Amino acid sequence: MDRRDFLLTATAATAVTAAASAAMPTADAADTLNPPGIKTAGIRMVPVAGGKYKVWTKRLGTGPLKVLLLHGGPGVSHEYLEAMESFLPQAGIEMYYYDQLGCNNSDQPDDPSLWTLERYTTEVEEVRVGLGLDNFVLYGHSWGGILAMEYALKYPKHLRGLVISNMTAGMKSYLARTASIKQQLPPKLLTELESKQDYDSPEYQRLMMEELYPRMLCRTHPWPESVSRAFRHMNEKIYVQMQGKSEFLVTGNLKDWERWDRLHEIKTKTLTIGAQYDEMDPKDMQKMATLIPNATYAYCPNGSHLCMWDDQAVYFKNLLQFLKTC
Repeated sequence: MDRRDFLLTATAATAVTAAASAAMPTADAADTLNPPGIKTAGIRMVPVAGGKYKVWTKRLGTGPLKVLLLHGGPGVSHEYLEAMESFLPQAGIEMYYYDQLGCNNSDQPDDPSLWTLERYTTEVEEVRVGLGLDNFVLYGHSWGGILAMEYALKYPKHLRGLVISNMTAGMKSYLARTASIKQQLPPKLLTELESKQDYDSPEYQRLMMEELYPRMLCRTHPWPESVSRAFRHMNEKIYVQMQGKSEFLVTGNLKDWERWDRLHEIKTKTLTIGAQYDEMDPKDMQKMATLIPNATYAYCPNGSHLCMWDDQAVYFKNLLQFLKTC
Protein backbone atom coordinates (compact mmCIF):
# COMPACT_ATOMS: atom_id res chain seq x y z
CA MET A 1 0.00 0.00 0.00
CA ASP A 2 1.49 3.40 -1.01
CA ARG A 3 1.19 6.57 1.06
CA ARG A 4 -1.85 7.87 -0.90
CA ASP A 5 -3.79 4.61 -0.45
CA PHE A 6 -2.88 4.54 3.23
CA LEU A 7 -4.24 8.07 3.78
CA LEU A 8 -7.46 7.27 1.91
CA THR A 9 -7.96 4.10 3.96
CA ALA A 10 -7.26 5.94 7.22
CA THR A 11 -9.73 8.69 6.29
CA ALA A 12 -12.45 6.15 5.55
CA ALA A 13 -11.76 4.32 8.82
CA THR A 14 -12.00 7.60 10.74
CA ALA A 15 -15.38 8.34 9.16
CA VAL A 16 -16.70 4.89 10.12
CA THR A 17 -15.43 5.30 13.70
CA ALA A 18 -17.03 8.75 13.95
CA ALA A 19 -20.36 7.39 12.72
CA ALA A 20 -20.22 4.54 15.23
CA SER A 21 -19.35 6.91 18.04
CA ALA A 22 -22.27 9.16 17.13
CA ALA A 23 -24.62 6.22 17.55
CA MET A 24 -23.32 5.42 21.08
CA PRO A 25 -24.52 7.10 24.30
CA THR A 26 -22.32 10.12 24.93
CA ALA A 27 -21.60 12.57 27.70
CA ASP A 28 -22.90 16.13 27.58
CA ALA A 29 -21.62 17.94 24.52
CA ALA A 30 -19.97 20.51 26.80
CA ASP A 31 -18.16 17.81 28.79
CA THR A 32 -14.47 17.95 27.94
CA LEU A 33 -13.28 15.96 30.96
CA ASN A 34 -14.71 12.52 30.19
CA PRO A 35 -14.32 10.44 27.00
CA PRO A 36 -17.68 9.98 25.26
CA GLY A 37 -19.22 6.71 24.21
CA ILE A 38 -17.14 4.30 26.31
CA LYS A 39 -17.46 2.60 29.68
CA THR A 40 -15.11 4.01 32.32
CA ALA A 41 -15.71 1.65 35.27
CA GLY A 42 -17.99 4.23 36.84
CA ILE A 43 -15.26 6.88 36.96
CA ARG A 44 -16.22 10.43 36.11
CA MET A 45 -14.20 13.61 36.44
CA VAL A 46 -16.23 16.59 37.62
CA PRO A 47 -15.31 20.29 37.24
CA VAL A 48 -15.03 22.29 40.47
CA ALA A 49 -13.82 25.71 41.60
CA GLY A 50 -15.83 27.27 38.82
CA GLY A 51 -14.43 24.83 36.26
CA LYS A 52 -10.78 25.62 36.96
CA TYR A 53 -10.02 22.16 38.39
CA LYS A 54 -11.46 18.65 38.30
CA VAL A 55 -12.15 16.02 40.93
CA TRP A 56 -12.36 12.24 40.64
CA THR A 57 -15.57 10.33 41.33
CA LYS A 58 -16.56 6.69 40.93
CA ARG A 59 -19.98 5.05 40.93
CA LEU A 60 -20.47 1.51 42.22
CA GLY A 61 -23.74 -0.40 42.14
CA THR A 62 -27.08 0.66 40.75
CA GLY A 63 -30.36 1.43 42.41
CA PRO A 64 -32.91 4.13 43.17
CA LEU A 65 -31.14 5.09 46.43
CA LYS A 66 -27.96 7.04 45.77
CA VAL A 67 -25.30 7.83 48.40
CA LEU A 68 -22.45 10.31 47.97
CA LEU A 69 -19.52 9.60 50.31
CA LEU A 70 -17.47 12.41 51.86
CA HIS A 71 -14.13 11.20 53.20
CA GLY A 72 -12.25 12.60 56.16
CA GLY A 73 -8.98 14.41 56.61
CA PRO A 74 -8.94 17.10 55.55
CA GLY A 75 -6.57 15.92 52.85
CA VAL A 76 -6.99 12.13 52.98
CA SER A 77 -8.92 10.28 50.22
CA HIS A 78 -11.86 7.98 49.58
CA GLU A 79 -9.67 4.87 49.92
CA TYR A 80 -10.22 4.14 53.61
CA LEU A 81 -13.97 4.03 52.90
CA GLU A 82 -13.57 1.04 50.58
CA ALA A 83 -15.28 -1.18 53.16
CA MET A 84 -18.49 0.31 51.73
CA GLU A 85 -18.01 -1.76 48.57
CA SER A 86 -18.66 -4.97 50.49
CA PHE A 87 -22.06 -3.82 51.75
CA LEU A 88 -23.83 -1.02 49.87
CA PRO A 89 -23.93 -2.27 46.26
CA GLN A 90 -25.08 -5.72 47.44
CA ALA A 91 -28.00 -4.00 49.17
CA GLY A 92 -29.09 -2.36 45.91
CA ILE A 93 -27.59 1.01 46.85
CA GLU A 94 -25.83 3.18 44.29
CA MET A 95 -22.74 4.68 45.93
CA TYR A 96 -20.33 7.34 44.79
CA TYR A 97 -16.74 7.79 45.88
CA TYR A 98 -15.28 11.26 45.51
CA ASP A 99 -11.76 12.51 46.18
CA GLN A 100 -11.98 16.11 47.29
CA LEU A 101 -9.85 18.70 45.50
CA GLY A 102 -6.22 18.33 46.48
CA CYS A 103 -6.63 14.65 47.32
CA ASN A 104 -5.33 11.51 45.62
CA ASN A 105 -6.93 11.09 42.16
CA SER A 106 -8.22 14.66 41.93
CA ASP A 107 -6.29 17.75 40.86
CA GLN A 108 -3.77 18.91 43.45
CA PRO A 109 -3.18 22.62 42.90
CA ASP A 110 -0.64 24.34 45.12
CA ASP A 111 -2.98 27.13 46.18
CA PRO A 112 -3.60 27.57 49.94
CA SER A 113 -6.58 29.86 49.27
CA LEU A 114 -8.55 26.78 48.15
CA TRP A 115 -8.38 24.94 51.47
CA THR A 116 -11.36 26.46 53.28
CA LEU A 117 -14.60 25.02 54.61
CA GLU A 118 -16.71 27.45 52.58
CA ARG A 119 -15.08 26.50 49.28
CA TYR A 120 -15.24 22.77 50.01
CA THR A 121 -18.95 23.10 50.82
CA THR A 122 -19.50 24.75 47.44
CA GLU A 123 -17.44 21.96 45.89
CA VAL A 124 -19.82 19.31 47.22
CA GLU A 125 -22.66 21.10 45.45
CA GLU A 126 -20.59 21.27 42.25
CA VAL A 127 -20.04 17.51 42.49
CA ARG A 128 -23.76 16.90 43.04
CA VAL A 129 -24.56 18.90 39.92
CA GLY A 130 -21.81 17.21 37.93
CA LEU A 131 -23.07 13.76 38.84
CA GLY A 132 -26.72 14.69 38.29
CA LEU A 133 -27.72 13.70 41.82
CA ASP A 134 -30.91 14.84 43.50
CA ASN A 135 -32.94 13.48 46.37
CA PHE A 136 -29.82 11.63 47.51
CA VAL A 137 -28.19 10.62 50.79
CA LEU A 138 -25.07 12.47 51.86
CA TYR A 139 -22.65 10.49 54.02
CA GLY A 140 -19.82 12.26 55.82
CA HIS A 141 -17.14 10.67 57.98
CA SER A 142 -14.93 12.71 60.33
CA TRP A 143 -14.00 15.93 58.44
CA GLY A 144 -16.50 14.71 55.86
CA GLY A 145 -19.09 14.94 58.65
CA ILE A 146 -18.32 18.64 59.01
CA LEU A 147 -18.83 19.06 55.28
CA ALA A 148 -22.06 17.06 55.44
CA MET A 149 -23.46 19.29 58.20
CA GLU A 150 -22.50 22.44 56.31
CA TYR A 151 -24.08 21.11 53.12
CA ALA A 152 -27.28 20.11 54.92
CA LEU A 153 -27.58 23.63 56.32
CA LYS A 154 -26.96 25.34 52.97
CA TYR A 155 -28.48 22.96 50.39
CA PRO A 156 -31.14 20.91 52.22
CA LYS A 157 -33.57 20.67 49.32
CA HIS A 158 -31.42 18.13 47.49
CA LEU A 159 -31.18 15.65 50.38
CA ARG A 160 -33.32 12.68 51.33
CA GLY A 161 -30.96 11.53 54.07
CA LEU A 162 -27.84 12.53 55.98
CA VAL A 163 -25.24 10.39 57.77
CA ILE A 164 -22.80 12.03 60.20
CA SER A 165 -20.27 9.38 61.13
CA ASN A 166 -17.66 9.87 63.87
CA MET A 167 -17.81 13.65 63.97
CA THR A 168 -18.84 15.96 66.77
CA ALA A 169 -20.52 19.33 66.13
CA GLY A 170 -17.69 21.59 67.24
CA MET A 171 -13.98 21.88 67.91
CA LYS A 172 -14.42 22.56 71.63
CA SER A 173 -16.04 19.18 72.20
CA TYR A 174 -13.44 17.53 69.97
CA LEU A 175 -10.60 19.00 72.03
CA ALA A 176 -12.26 17.99 75.29
CA ARG A 177 -12.29 14.40 74.10
CA THR A 178 -8.71 14.40 72.82
CA ALA A 179 -7.53 15.91 76.10
CA SER A 180 -8.87 12.85 77.91
CA ILE A 181 -7.30 10.49 75.36
CA LYS A 182 -4.02 12.32 75.80
CA GLN A 183 -3.83 11.02 79.38
CA GLN A 184 -3.41 7.49 78.02
CA LEU A 185 -0.11 8.36 76.32
CA PRO A 186 3.40 8.56 77.85
CA PRO A 187 3.08 11.97 79.57
CA LYS A 188 6.74 12.95 79.88
CA LEU A 189 7.65 12.38 76.24
CA LEU A 190 4.44 13.96 74.91
CA THR A 191 4.84 17.05 77.11
CA GLU A 192 8.44 17.45 75.98
CA LEU A 193 7.58 17.16 72.29
CA GLU A 194 4.57 19.48 72.50
CA SER A 195 6.47 22.11 74.45
CA LYS A 196 8.93 22.23 71.55
CA GLN A 197 6.08 21.94 69.00
CA ASP A 198 8.24 19.21 67.50
CA TYR A 199 5.42 17.58 65.57
CA ASP A 200 7.59 16.48 62.65
CA SER A 201 10.10 14.62 64.78
CA PRO A 202 10.39 10.83 64.47
CA GLU A 203 9.54 10.54 68.19
CA TYR A 204 6.23 12.37 67.78
CA GLN A 205 5.35 10.41 64.65
CA ARG A 206 6.14 7.14 66.43
CA LEU A 207 3.95 8.20 69.34
CA MET A 208 1.04 8.82 66.98
CA MET A 209 1.47 5.71 64.84
CA GLU A 210 2.33 3.22 67.59
CA GLU A 211 0.54 4.56 70.67
CA LEU A 212 -2.38 6.78 69.65
CA TYR A 213 -3.73 5.63 66.28
CA PRO A 214 -3.95 1.90 67.16
CA ARG A 215 -6.15 2.90 70.13
CA MET A 216 -8.48 5.51 68.72
CA LEU A 217 -8.14 5.52 64.92
CA CYS A 218 -8.29 1.87 63.87
CA ARG A 219 -8.01 -1.08 66.28
CA THR A 220 -7.59 -3.88 63.75
CA HIS A 221 -4.18 -5.53 63.57
CA PRO A 222 -2.84 -5.18 61.01
CA TRP A 223 -4.65 -2.23 59.50
CA PRO A 224 -6.69 -2.87 56.36
CA GLU A 225 -4.63 -2.11 53.27
CA SER A 226 -7.20 0.53 52.26
CA VAL A 227 -6.44 2.49 55.44
CA SER A 228 -2.67 2.27 55.02
CA ARG A 229 -3.00 3.34 51.37
CA ALA A 230 -5.12 6.35 52.32
CA PHE A 231 -2.41 7.46 54.76
CA ARG A 232 0.26 7.12 52.08
CA HIS A 233 -1.72 9.35 49.74
CA MET A 234 -2.56 12.01 52.33
CA ASN A 235 -2.03 15.67 51.39
CA GLU A 236 -0.51 16.98 54.60
CA LYS A 237 -0.51 20.59 53.38
CA ILE A 238 -4.30 20.64 53.45
CA TYR A 239 -4.44 18.90 56.82
CA VAL A 240 -1.99 21.31 58.42
CA GLN A 241 -3.71 24.41 57.01
CA MET A 242 -7.18 23.36 58.15
CA GLN A 243 -6.50 21.21 61.24
CA GLY A 244 -2.90 21.81 62.31
CA LYS A 245 0.10 19.61 63.00
CA SER A 246 -1.12 18.19 66.30
CA GLU A 247 -4.03 15.86 67.02
CA PHE A 248 -4.49 17.65 70.36
CA LEU A 249 -4.43 21.28 69.28
CA VAL A 250 -6.44 22.72 66.38
CA THR A 251 -4.48 25.64 64.95
CA GLY A 252 -5.81 25.60 61.39
CA ASN A 253 -8.72 27.51 59.90
CA LEU A 254 -11.23 25.08 61.41
CA LYS A 255 -10.22 26.04 64.96
CA ASP A 256 -13.33 28.16 65.61
CA TRP A 257 -15.84 25.88 63.88
CA GLU A 258 -18.96 25.25 66.02
CA ARG A 259 -22.40 24.12 64.88
CA TRP A 260 -24.08 22.92 68.07
CA ASP A 261 -26.37 25.96 68.02
CA ARG A 262 -27.53 25.24 64.46
CA LEU A 263 -28.21 21.51 64.59
CA HIS A 264 -31.91 22.18 65.11
CA GLU A 265 -31.98 23.74 61.63
CA ILE A 266 -31.10 20.42 59.98
CA LYS A 267 -34.50 18.98 59.01
CA THR A 268 -33.14 16.15 56.83
CA LYS A 269 -33.59 12.61 58.15
CA THR A 270 -30.25 11.92 59.84
CA LEU A 271 -28.18 9.13 61.36
CA THR A 272 -25.30 9.94 63.70
CA ILE A 273 -22.73 7.23 64.45
CA GLY A 274 -20.36 7.09 67.42
CA ALA A 275 -17.88 4.55 68.74
CA GLN A 276 -16.52 3.70 72.17
CA TYR A 277 -12.81 4.23 71.45
CA ASP A 278 -13.12 7.07 68.95
CA GLU A 279 -11.28 10.38 69.20
CA MET A 280 -14.79 11.85 69.01
CA ASP A 281 -16.84 11.30 72.16
CA PRO A 282 -19.73 8.95 71.27
CA LYS A 283 -21.86 10.85 73.78
CA ASP A 284 -21.53 13.88 71.51
CA MET A 285 -22.97 11.98 68.55
CA GLN A 286 -25.78 10.76 70.82
CA LYS A 287 -26.48 14.33 71.92
CA MET A 288 -26.45 15.53 68.31
CA ALA A 289 -29.22 13.04 67.51
CA THR A 290 -31.39 14.67 70.17
CA LEU A 291 -30.81 18.16 68.74
CA ILE A 292 -31.41 17.33 65.08
CA PRO A 293 -35.22 17.05 64.81
CA ASN A 294 -35.39 13.88 62.70
CA ALA A 295 -32.28 11.99 63.80
CA THR A 296 -31.34 8.61 65.25
CA TYR A 297 -28.10 7.47 66.85
CA ALA A 298 -26.06 4.30 66.33
CA TYR A 299 -23.35 3.15 68.73
CA CYS A 300 -20.40 0.87 67.97
CA PRO A 301 -19.24 -0.60 71.31
CA ASN A 302 -16.03 -2.11 69.95
CA GLY A 303 -15.17 0.54 67.40
CA SER A 304 -12.84 3.50 67.10
CA HIS A 305 -12.67 6.34 64.58
CA LEU A 306 -12.74 3.88 61.68
CA CYS A 307 -15.49 1.68 63.08
CA MET A 308 -16.53 0.71 59.55
CA TRP A 309 -13.50 -1.56 59.90
CA ASP A 310 -13.01 -2.39 63.58
CA ASP A 311 -16.70 -2.81 64.51
CA GLN A 312 -17.84 -3.64 61.02
CA ALA A 313 -20.88 -5.85 61.68
CA VAL A 314 -22.50 -3.35 64.04
CA TYR A 315 -21.60 -0.39 61.85
CA PHE A 316 -23.09 -1.69 58.64
CA LYS A 317 -26.12 -3.23 60.32
CA ASN A 318 -27.09 0.22 61.57
CA LEU A 319 -26.07 2.06 58.41
CA LEU A 320 -28.02 -0.23 56.10
CA GLN A 321 -31.07 -0.20 58.35
CA PHE A 322 -31.07 3.59 58.20
CA LEU A 323 -30.53 3.76 54.44
CA LYS A 324 -33.47 1.42 53.85
CA THR A 325 -35.73 3.95 55.58
CA CYS A 326 -34.62 6.90 53.42
